[in-house]
Amino acid sequence: MLTALRAADAPTEKERFDQFTKAMSGVKFSGHFTVAGQEGAPAKEEYTILEVKKLPQGDLWLFRARVKFGKTDVTVPMPLPVKWVGNVPVIAMDNVAIPGLGTFSSHVVIEGNKYAGTWVHGKVSGHLFGVVEKLLP
Repeated sequence: MLTALRAADAPTEKERFDQFTKAMSGVKFSGHFTVAGQEGAPAKEEYTILEVKKLPQGDLWLFRARVKFGKTDVTVPMPLPVKWVGNVPVIAMDNVAIPGLGTFSSHVVIEGNKYAGTWVHGKVSGHLFGVVEKLLP
């Protein structure tokens, strides 16, 4: 998984991108999401990231992912912006249309084997959090 590095050990951009590609391809994000204003236990969510690769356009990365939440279960290619806070990647979506799912804004921090963030879909919003697990080859 991705690990925090000291500044002296900071990888080059190419090394960081290579590490992210390897760490995020063939993983499952398993966790929960909340809906702001709704009481009760958070709902389960699951994202299986089959492959990740850097696109030539700026901060865009192509995530080929299976998305499962509620009654939704689809596999889609998603070009998503990834920003870096030091060596920590943040998926930073602002009104991004995802085929078959709709338009979302979301900011998800990935650190080690954990993820956490916020999401907005229309007038509905909330938080999400969970663990990142490497799948067997």
